[in-house]
Amino acid sequence: MALQRPLLVLAIGTALALGGCDKQAPQPAPTDAQAPAATAAAKPQLGSFGFDATGMDRSVAAGDNFFDFANGEWVKRTEIPADRSNYGSFNLIAEKTLLDTRAILEDAGKASDAQARKIGDYYAAYMDEAGIEARGTAPLQPQLQAIAGIADKQALAKALGATVRADVDLLNATNFYTPHLFGVWVSVDLMQPDRNAPYLVQGGLGMPDRDFYLQDGRMAELRKAYEGYVSKLLELSGDSDAAAKAARIVALETRIARSHATQEETNDVQKGANAWKQADLSAKAPGMDWAAFLDGAKLGAQQDFIVWQPKAVAGLSKLVASEPLDVWKDYLAFHALDEAAPYLPKAFADAHFGFHGTAMSGTPQQSERWKRGVAETNSAVGEAVGKIYVERHFDAATKARADEMAKNIIAAFAKRIDALEWMSPETKAHAKAKIAGLKVDMGYPSKWRDYSALEIKRDDALGNAQRAAAFEYQRNVAKLGQPVDHSEWAMLPQTINAMNVPLENRLVFPAAILQPPFFDGAADDAINYGAIGAVIGHEISHGFDNAGALFDETGKLHNWWTAEDLKQFNAAGDALAAQFNSYEPFPGVHVNGRLTLGENIADVAGLATAYDAYRLSLQGKQEQTLEGFTPDQRFFLGFAQAWRSKAREQALRNSLLTNVHAPGQFRTLTVRNLDAWYPAFEVKDGQKLYLAPEKRVKVW
Repeated sequence: MALQRPLLVLAIGTALALGGCDKQAPQPAPTDAQAPAATAAAKPQLGSFGFDATGMDRSVAAGDNFFDFANGEWVKRTEIPADRSNYGSFNLIAEKTLLDTRAILEDAGKASDAQARKIGDYYAAYMDEAGIEARGTAPLQPQLQAIAGIADKQALAKALGATVRADVDLLNATNFYTPHLFGVWVSVDLMQPDRNAPYLVQGGLGMPDRDFYLQDGRMAELRKAYEGYVSKLLELSGDSDAAAKAARIVALETRIARSHATQEETNDVQKGANAWKQADLSAKAPGMDWAAFLDGAKLGAQQDFIVWQPKAVAGLSKLVASEPLDVWKDYLAFHALDEAAPYLPKAFADAHFGFHGTAMSGTPQQSERWKRGVAETNSAVGEAVGKIYVERHFDAATKARADEMAKNIIAAFAKRIDALEWMSPETKAHAKAKIAGLKVDMGYPSKWRDYSALEIKRDDALGNAQRAAAFEYQRNVAKLGQPVDHSEWAMLPQTINAMNVPLENRLVFPAAILQPPFFDGAADDAINYGAIGAVIGHEISHGFDNAGALFDETGKLHNWWTAEDLKQFNAAGDALAAQFNSYEPFPGVHVNGRLTLGENIADVAGLATAYDAYRLSLQGKQEQTLEGFTPDQRFFLGFAQAWRSKAREQALRNSLLTNVHAPGQFRTLTVRNLDAWYPAFEVKDGQKLYLAPEKRVKVW
């Protein structure tokens, strides 16, 4: 379980982390040691030109439901695997990348190179089920004994501070979430982007969001299941009073939930930009012994903080003082068990999956052990794995073509800024400066992380995970007081995702997303521009969405808009939020257009920009129809294919509450805002998706 970075990192979709200024120098091509394994395939992997036309449902009119038109037969014939809560284009790539990564880890166990052997040993320790069973809960006992020995609220505060050590991880969630009472993330300072700052965020819940504790209906059943799970873990650990303690723990977490900010509040950058001094913690959030907490968090000397949800921090601090010490100790013991469960004997791991997988998301079956082992190894030593992944699986020709596409799409976005009739020259100047200074990292980082100081033992799965979490936290804390490193990645090369870092005006596209259906070197350009081109455009547009537009060309949180321009921009956002609010996945349950607004703006602007770039790339070449599909049709079908997906009901309902991305079937409907889509598919007034020209949202 990981802490989502605040909206200062914006991603294309749910990250499948297979396990989430001065201009930076261009990344070098792979060296001989990083030579790509193969060149692009001669034949597209999907269909004859990169699109799987057999997945279409031609009985549906494109103008009535473009997702079903492009993907309906795929949805009908595709079964969600038993070990998944959802399935789609991201997962198709993920399965291949899992197998590629598994081979790396198994080979690494026999390697002579120290870093390669380290990742092999981490994987082997997790795969040693017999050894894990034999050791039982012994590896966790020192932590449980330390919790049992907490004698007063000062010691409690120090213990709570120590728990944030595991709260810095890859971007692999879609909302703010940490099971620890507070999360700490170190990154570029919002107000002073030439330095790093620690961000303090709310946490402390075993379920994903406050609504799971405070709503009735389905949530009441989940709370009952959660209390049973808490009791089960305590019982497995040998606690004779498990049921009573579970009731008290869930009651405490319910009080924690009442203190939490909502998803909408949490995703508001301006509400999160709260610069506090160390002394402000005690003055504005009394109850916690903050000196002890910061000592436990190894932040005792730090004077400057950014407190993302100040009311929540104050509320949680107050609970530390008001709730009984024994209840807090029980709470900490349960969360230690919950976090350790995947590395403990089968009974613990099964109970963990029974709640987090089946009860929460409706997933019937746990993934095979090796898949979990790949995920855990990536989470702990992912860049060491990623370096080998790039050597074996990232084609230099793919990188060159993707770099060229990114250059074309950035140029197209700049032209769109020039063409805006409603924007004043003053605001345009800042927007143009921002696009001109945009940096793009494609495939892999320019510097690889050094794990030589991390101790990995081939017979200590839980200890490895704990030491890896502590190592990562220490690595982040060490950035305080140091110059900002603009080459650092918050994703792995083997992650199927992409991101925008507004604080650094930088885009990141990991190697693993540059695979079909997002990118295929042998595919038709229209398909690639509609898929990975729209992803690139999406990430560029994140720098200009409702959150990204708050940052100037230097990465500073700074209003660079005239009042009238901002009014026009916000009006377009309001219209897009209303459009998505109208989508109804379940009777009476709608997409939250405000929660998903940033991603929806990025989809609209990104798709429009990718279309412009595709048309520019033709450079007068004669357009060809392939298998009856025109170039424009292929472009939009490539976009729709990238969002092929289906989800179990529980998972989809959870996503509607917590995910800043709309479900894939509604993201596909972004096309209705582009004028070119209408003639491409002969969409007429009266069809369900038809929007009159003045109703089509054009943000950029």
